[in-house]
Amino acid sequence: MVFKRLLGSLGVGGPTVDTVLTTGAAAPGGPLSGQVHLKGGSADFDIDHIALELVARVEAEHEEGEDEHIVVFERFVVGGGFRLAEGEQLSVPFTVALPWETPITELYGQSLGIVLGVRTELAVAGAKDKGDLDQFAVGPLPVQEVILEAFGQLGFGFRSADLEYGRIGGTGQQLPFYQEIELAPSPQYAHAVNEIEVTFLATAGGMEVVLEADRRGGLLSGGHDALTRFTVAHDGIHHQDWQALVDGWLRQLIEHRSAYAEGSAYGHGDPYPGHHGHEPGHGHHHDGGHRSGPGLGTAVAVGAAGLAVGVVGGMVAAEVVDEVGDFFEDDNDDDGDGDGDD
Repeated sequence: MVFKRLLGSLGVGGPTVDTVLTTGAAAPGGPLSGQVHLKGGSADFDIDHIALELVARVEAEHEEGEDEHIVVFERFVVGGGFRLAEGEQLSVPFTVALPWETPITELYGQSLGIVLGVRTELAVAGAKDKGDLDQFAVGPLPVQEVILEAFGQLGFGFRSADLEYGRIGGTGQQLPFYQEIELAPSPQYAHAVNEIEVTFLATAGGMEVVLEADRRGGLLSGGHDALTRFTVAHDGIHHQDWQALVDGWLRQLIEHRSAYAEGSAYGHGDPYPGHHGHEPGHGHHHDGGHRSGPGLGTAVAVGAAGLAVGVVGGMVAAEVVDEVGDFFEDDNDDDGDGDGDD
Protein backbone atom coordinates (compact mmCIF):
# COMPACT_ATOMS: atom_id res chain seq x y z
CA MET A 1 0.00 0.00 0.00
CA VAL A 2 3.02 2.24 -0.40
CA PHE A 3 4.68 3.95 -3.32
CA LYS A 4 7.57 6.39 -3.69
CA ARG A 5 8.32 8.51 -6.67
CA LEU A 6 10.88 11.22 -7.32
CA LEU A 7 9.46 14.30 -8.98
CA GLY A 8 10.91 13.87 -12.45
CA SER A 9 9.84 17.36 -13.48
CA LEU A 10 12.10 18.78 -10.78
CA GLY A 11 15.04 16.51 -11.46
CA VAL A 12 17.48 15.12 -8.91
CA GLY A 13 17.12 16.80 -5.53
CA GLY A 14 13.37 17.35 -5.69
CA PRO A 15 10.96 16.32 -2.91
CA THR A 16 9.60 12.77 -2.75
CA VAL A 17 6.11 11.60 -1.85
CA ASP A 18 5.10 8.36 -0.14
CA THR A 19 1.37 7.69 0.25
CA VAL A 20 0.25 5.05 2.74
CA LEU A 21 -3.39 3.95 2.91
CA THR A 22 -5.05 2.59 6.03
CA THR A 23 -5.27 -1.18 5.71
CA GLY A 24 -8.55 -3.03 5.36
CA ALA A 25 -11.39 -2.87 2.86
CA ALA A 26 -13.38 0.34 2.50
CA ALA A 27 -17.07 0.49 1.58
CA PRO A 28 -18.98 2.42 -1.09
CA GLY A 29 -19.85 5.83 0.32
CA GLY A 30 -17.49 5.24 3.24
CA PRO A 31 -14.15 6.78 4.24
CA LEU A 32 -10.77 6.10 2.72
CA SER A 33 -7.96 7.22 5.01
CA GLY A 34 -4.21 7.40 4.99
CA GLN A 35 -1.23 9.73 5.08
CA VAL A 36 0.87 11.44 2.46
CA HIS A 37 4.51 11.47 3.63
CA LEU A 38 6.68 14.16 2.10
CA LYS A 39 10.45 14.43 2.24
CA GLY A 40 12.13 17.66 1.25
CA GLY A 41 14.78 17.75 -1.43
CA SER A 42 18.08 19.56 -1.73
CA ALA A 43 16.40 22.98 -1.50
CA ASP A 44 13.23 24.58 -0.17
CA PHE A 45 10.12 24.01 -2.32
CA ASP A 46 6.68 25.61 -2.29
CA ILE A 47 3.98 22.91 -2.31
CA ASP A 48 1.07 24.31 -4.31
CA HIS A 49 -1.26 21.38 -3.63
CA ILE A 50 -1.47 17.68 -2.86
CA ALA A 51 -4.30 15.93 -4.70
CA LEU A 52 -5.58 12.35 -4.67
CA GLU A 53 -7.18 10.82 -7.76
CA LEU A 54 -9.35 7.71 -7.51
CA VAL A 55 -8.86 5.62 -10.62
CA ALA A 56 -10.29 2.38 -12.01
CA ARG A 57 -9.30 -0.02 -14.73
CA VAL A 58 -12.30 -0.07 -17.05
CA GLU A 59 -13.21 -1.94 -20.23
CA ALA A 60 -14.42 0.17 -23.16
CA GLU A 61 -16.16 -1.41 -26.15
CA HIS A 62 -15.59 -0.31 -29.73
CA GLU A 63 -16.04 -1.75 -33.18
CA GLU A 64 -12.76 -3.65 -33.07
CA GLY A 65 -13.43 -5.18 -29.65
CA GLU A 66 -12.61 -4.03 -26.12
CA ASP A 67 -9.75 -2.06 -24.59
CA GLU A 68 -8.85 -1.36 -20.97
CA HIS A 69 -8.37 2.20 -19.79
CA ILE A 70 -7.47 3.87 -16.51
CA VAL A 71 -10.40 6.16 -15.69
CA VAL A 72 -10.31 8.88 -13.03
CA PHE A 73 -13.64 8.85 -11.19
CA GLU A 74 -12.99 11.24 -8.26
CA ARG A 75 -10.40 13.81 -7.21
CA PHE A 76 -9.66 15.39 -3.82
CA VAL A 77 -7.24 18.14 -2.78
CA VAL A 78 -5.93 17.14 0.65
CA GLY A 79 -3.24 19.72 1.32
CA GLY A 80 -0.99 22.44 -0.04
CA GLY A 81 -0.11 26.09 0.29
CA PHE A 82 3.05 25.62 2.36
CA ARG A 83 6.82 25.53 2.01
CA LEU A 84 8.68 22.23 2.40
CA ALA A 85 12.13 23.01 3.73
CA GLU A 86 15.29 21.31 2.54
CA GLY A 87 15.34 17.74 3.90
CA GLU A 88 12.17 18.30 5.96
CA GLN A 89 9.90 15.32 6.61
CA LEU A 90 6.18 16.04 6.83
CA SER A 91 3.06 13.86 6.97
CA VAL A 92 -0.34 15.03 5.73
CA PRO A 93 -3.21 12.84 7.03
CA PHE A 94 -6.37 12.57 4.95
CA THR A 95 -9.83 11.05 5.02
CA VAL A 96 -11.96 11.24 1.89
CA ALA A 97 -15.40 9.82 1.13
CA LEU A 98 -15.66 7.25 -1.63
CA PRO A 99 -18.46 7.74 -4.16
CA TRP A 100 -21.50 5.60 -3.42
CA GLU A 101 -21.13 3.87 -6.79
CA THR A 102 -17.54 2.79 -6.08
CA PRO A 103 -17.26 -0.80 -7.38
CA ILE A 104 -16.81 -3.81 -5.13
CA THR A 105 -13.35 -5.35 -5.41
CA GLU A 106 -13.74 -8.24 -3.00
CA LEU A 107 -16.46 -10.52 -1.68
CA TYR A 108 -16.04 -12.66 1.44
CA GLY A 109 -12.31 -12.00 1.32
CA GLN A 110 -12.04 -13.16 -2.31
CA SER A 111 -10.75 -10.79 -4.97
CA LEU A 112 -13.15 -10.12 -7.86
CA GLY A 113 -10.38 -8.97 -10.19
CA ILE A 114 -11.49 -5.33 -10.09
CA VAL A 115 -8.59 -2.84 -9.94
CA LEU A 116 -9.10 0.44 -8.08
CA GLY A 117 -6.34 2.73 -6.95
CA VAL A 118 -5.24 6.08 -5.60
CA ARG A 119 -2.82 8.25 -7.54
CA THR A 120 -1.15 11.15 -5.70
CA GLU A 121 -0.48 14.41 -7.50
CA LEU A 122 2.10 16.78 -6.02
CA ALA A 123 2.23 20.27 -7.50
CA VAL A 124 5.48 22.11 -6.77
CA ALA A 125 6.40 25.53 -8.17
CA GLY A 126 3.87 25.18 -10.98
CA ALA A 127 5.06 21.68 -11.98
CA LYS A 128 2.84 18.64 -11.40
CA ASP A 129 3.84 15.05 -10.95
CA LYS A 130 1.59 12.02 -10.51
CA GLY A 131 2.72 8.99 -8.57
CA ASP A 132 2.18 5.33 -9.28
CA LEU A 133 -1.09 3.51 -8.67
CA ASP A 134 -1.71 2.54 -5.04
CA GLN A 135 -4.46 -0.10 -4.98
CA PHE A 136 -7.21 -0.27 -2.37
CA ALA A 137 -9.98 -2.77 -1.62
CA VAL A 138 -13.72 -2.17 -1.38
CA GLY A 139 -16.18 -4.59 0.21
CA PRO A 140 -19.95 -4.66 -0.33
CA LEU A 141 -22.55 -2.61 1.47
CA PRO A 142 -24.86 -4.70 3.71
CA VAL A 143 -27.73 -4.54 1.21
CA GLN A 144 -25.40 -5.56 -1.62
CA GLU A 145 -24.13 -8.47 0.43
CA VAL A 146 -27.59 -9.82 1.27
CA ILE A 147 -28.64 -9.65 -2.37
CA LEU A 148 -25.58 -11.64 -3.43
CA GLU A 149 -26.17 -14.05 -0.55
CA ALA A 150 -29.68 -14.62 -1.84
CA PHE A 151 -28.36 -15.47 -5.29
CA GLY A 152 -25.97 -17.93 -3.68
CA GLN A 153 -28.78 -19.58 -1.72
CA LEU A 154 -30.74 -19.93 -4.93
CA GLY A 155 -27.83 -21.89 -6.39
CA PHE A 156 -26.23 -19.22 -8.55
CA GLY A 157 -22.43 -19.27 -8.78
CA PHE A 158 -19.98 -16.42 -9.24
CA ARG A 159 -18.52 -16.33 -12.73
CA SER A 160 -16.62 -13.04 -13.05
CA ALA A 161 -16.84 -9.27 -12.56
CA ASP A 162 -15.74 -6.31 -14.63
CA LEU A 163 -16.19 -2.58 -15.12
CA GLU A 164 -17.88 -1.40 -18.31
CA TYR A 165 -17.43 2.10 -19.67
CA GLY A 166 -20.74 3.84 -20.45
CA ARG A 167 -24.01 4.74 -18.78
CA ILE A 168 -27.21 2.83 -18.08
CA GLY A 169 -30.01 5.00 -19.41
CA GLY A 170 -32.94 5.84 -17.16
CA THR A 171 -31.01 5.34 -13.94
CA GLY A 172 -29.41 7.73 -11.49
CA GLN A 173 -25.90 6.56 -12.43
CA GLN A 174 -23.21 9.11 -11.56
CA LEU A 175 -19.89 7.51 -12.54
CA PRO A 176 -18.79 7.15 -16.19
CA PHE A 177 -18.74 3.35 -15.82
CA TYR A 178 -20.70 0.61 -14.08
CA GLN A 179 -19.83 -2.75 -12.55
CA GLU A 180 -21.24 -6.03 -13.79
CA ILE A 181 -21.12 -9.06 -11.48
CA GLU A 182 -21.73 -12.09 -13.66
CA LEU A 183 -23.43 -15.15 -12.19
CA ALA A 184 -23.81 -18.67 -13.54
CA PRO A 185 -27.46 -19.81 -13.33
CA SER A 186 -28.71 -22.31 -10.81
CA PRO A 187 -30.08 -25.63 -12.16
CA GLN A 188 -33.67 -24.41 -11.92
CA TYR A 189 -32.91 -21.45 -14.19
CA ALA A 190 -30.29 -23.03 -16.46
CA HIS A 191 -32.94 -23.90 -19.06
CA ALA A 192 -33.91 -20.23 -19.38
CA VAL A 193 -30.71 -18.18 -19.03
CA ASN A 194 -27.02 -18.48 -19.80
CA GLU A 195 -26.07 -16.03 -17.08
CA ILE A 196 -27.33 -13.17 -14.91
CA GLU A 197 -25.45 -9.88 -14.63
CA VAL A 198 -25.98 -7.74 -11.52
CA THR A 199 -25.21 -4.01 -11.37
CA PHE A 200 -25.50 -1.96 -8.16
CA LEU A 201 -26.02 1.82 -8.37
CA ALA A 202 -25.97 3.02 -4.78
CA THR A 203 -26.79 6.45 -3.36
CA ALA A 204 -26.95 7.77 0.19
CA GLY A 205 -30.67 7.03 0.29
CA GLY A 206 -30.81 3.59 -1.30
CA MET A 207 -29.75 1.59 -4.29
CA GLU A 208 -30.87 0.63 -7.77
CA VAL A 209 -30.27 -3.00 -8.70
CA VAL A 210 -30.12 -3.68 -12.44
CA LEU A 211 -30.43 -7.31 -13.50
CA GLU A 212 -29.58 -8.42 -17.02
CA ALA A 213 -30.39 -11.92 -18.23
CA ASP A 214 -28.79 -13.54 -21.23
CA ARG A 215 -31.86 -15.58 -22.11
CA ARG A 216 -31.66 -18.89 -23.94
CA GLY A 217 -33.58 -19.24 -27.21
CA GLY A 218 -35.81 -22.09 -28.28
CA LEU A 219 -35.60 -24.16 -31.46
CA LEU A 220 -37.46 -21.51 -33.45
CA SER A 221 -36.30 -18.37 -31.68
CA GLY A 222 -32.93 -16.91 -30.80
CA GLY A 223 -31.81 -15.92 -27.36
CA HIS A 224 -31.69 -12.29 -26.32
CA ASP A 225 -31.01 -10.07 -23.36
CA ALA A 226 -33.60 -8.59 -21.04
CA LEU A 227 -33.28 -6.12 -18.17
CA THR A 228 -35.11 -5.26 -15.00
CA ARG A 229 -34.38 -2.62 -12.40
CA PHE A 230 -35.34 -2.68 -8.71
CA THR A 231 -34.94 -0.09 -5.97
CA VAL A 232 -33.94 -1.06 -2.44
CA ALA A 233 -33.23 0.81 0.79
CA HIS A 234 -30.14 0.57 2.98
CA ASP A 235 -32.12 0.10 6.17
CA GLY A 236 -34.62 -2.57 7.19
CA ILE A 237 -32.68 -5.35 5.49
CA HIS A 238 -33.26 -7.72 8.42
CA HIS A 239 -37.04 -7.68 7.98
CA GLN A 240 -37.30 -9.29 4.54
CA ASP A 241 -36.83 -12.73 3.04
CA TRP A 242 -34.25 -11.81 0.43
CA GLN A 243 -34.12 -15.29 -1.05
CA ALA A 244 -37.82 -15.21 -1.88
CA LEU A 245 -37.55 -11.63 -3.06
CA VAL A 246 -34.64 -12.22 -5.44
CA ASP A 247 -36.35 -15.36 -6.71
CA GLY A 248 -39.36 -13.19 -7.52
CA TRP A 249 -37.13 -10.71 -9.33
CA LEU A 250 -35.69 -13.51 -11.45
CA ARG A 251 -39.09 -14.95 -12.30
CA GLN A 252 -40.32 -11.52 -13.30
CA LEU A 253 -37.24 -11.03 -15.47
CA ILE A 254 -37.37 -14.42 -17.16
CA GLU A 255 -40.99 -15.59 -17.25
CA HIS A 256 -43.04 -12.45 -17.77
CA ARG A 257 -41.78 -11.07 -21.06
CA SER A 258 -45.12 -9.41 -21.70
CA ALA A 259 -44.57 -7.30 -18.58
CA TYR A 260 -41.41 -5.71 -20.00
CA ALA A 261 -42.96 -2.28 -20.33
CA GLU A 262 -41.93 1.14 -19.17
CA GLY A 263 -43.68 2.31 -16.03
CA SER A 264 -44.70 -1.02 -14.50
CA ALA A 265 -43.82 -1.24 -10.81
CA TYR A 266 -44.64 -2.99 -7.61
CA GLY A 267 -43.70 -2.61 -3.99
CA HIS A 268 -44.25 0.27 -1.59
CA GLY A 269 -43.63 3.33 -3.69
CA ASP A 270 -40.70 4.71 -5.65
CA PRO A 271 -38.13 6.64 -3.61
CA TYR A 272 -36.34 7.62 -6.85
CA PRO A 273 -39.00 9.32 -9.00
CA GLY A 274 -37.75 10.28 -12.42
CA HIS A 275 -34.90 7.77 -12.50
CA HIS A 276 -36.80 4.89 -14.06
CA GLY A 277 -37.76 3.99 -17.60
CA HIS A 278 -36.12 4.46 -20.97
CA GLU A 279 -33.94 7.43 -21.69
CA PRO A 280 -35.22 8.37 -25.17
CA GLY A 281 -32.78 9.49 -27.80
CA HIS A 282 -29.68 8.16 -26.01
CA GLY A 283 -27.62 5.04 -25.82
CA HIS A 284 -26.43 2.31 -28.14
CA HIS A 285 -27.67 -1.22 -28.66
CA HIS A 286 -26.06 -3.59 -26.20
CA ASP A 287 -25.02 -6.50 -28.38
CA GLY A 288 -27.19 -9.46 -27.44
CA GLY A 289 -24.28 -11.78 -28.23
CA HIS A 290 -21.79 -9.92 -26.03
CA ARG A 291 -20.81 -11.39 -22.75
CA SER A 292 -18.31 -9.54 -20.65
CA GLY A 293 -16.08 -12.57 -20.20
CA PRO A 294 -13.73 -13.04 -17.26
CA GLY A 295 -13.37 -9.32 -16.52
CA LEU A 296 -9.71 -8.71 -15.75
CA GLY A 297 -8.79 -12.36 -15.94
CA THR A 298 -9.79 -13.32 -12.41
CA ALA A 299 -12.58 -15.79 -11.84
CA VAL A 300 -13.48 -16.42 -8.20
CA ALA A 301 -15.37 -19.48 -7.01
CA VAL A 302 -17.07 -18.80 -3.69
CA GLY A 303 -18.45 -22.01 -2.19
CA ALA A 304 -20.25 -24.95 -3.74
CA ALA A 305 -23.61 -23.23 -3.41
CA GLY A 306 -22.46 -20.12 -5.25
CA LEU A 307 -21.93 -16.81 -3.55
CA ALA A 308 -22.79 -17.26 0.10
CA VAL A 309 -25.23 -18.26 2.78
CA GLY A 310 -27.76 -16.12 4.57
CA VAL A 311 -31.17 -14.56 4.05
CA VAL A 312 -32.19 -11.05 5.01
CA GLY A 313 -33.35 -7.96 3.18
CA GLY A 314 -35.84 -5.19 2.52
CA MET A 315 -37.23 -4.45 -0.93
CA VAL A 316 -38.79 -1.05 -1.49
CA ALA A 317 -39.79 -0.76 -5.15
CA ALA A 318 -39.19 -2.30 -8.56
CA GLU A 319 -39.60 -1.61 -12.23
CA VAL A 320 -39.29 -3.70 -15.34
CA VAL A 321 -37.57 -2.10 -18.30
CA ASP A 322 -38.02 -2.90 -22.00
CA GLU A 323 -35.59 -4.96 -24.07
CA VAL A 324 -31.88 -4.26 -23.75
CA GLY A 325 -31.60 -2.14 -26.92
CA ASP A 326 -30.95 1.57 -26.22
CA PHE A 327 -30.60 0.89 -22.48
CA PHE A 328 -26.89 1.66 -22.37
CA GLU A 329 -25.38 5.05 -23.10
CA ASP A 330 -21.73 5.75 -23.93
CA ASP A 331 -19.65 8.63 -22.66
CA ASN A 332 -16.59 9.70 -24.61
CA ASP A 333 -14.72 11.36 -21.76
CA ASP A 334 -13.22 8.85 -19.34
CA ASP A 335 -11.95 11.22 -16.72
CA GLY A 336 -14.69 13.81 -16.94
CA ASP A 337 -12.32 16.64 -17.84
CA GLY A 338 -13.95 17.27 -21.17
CA ASP A 339 -10.88 16.53 -23.23
CA GLY A 340 -11.64 12.91 -24.08
CA ASP A 341 -8.37 11.82 -22.54
CA ASP A 342 -8.58 8.53 -20.70
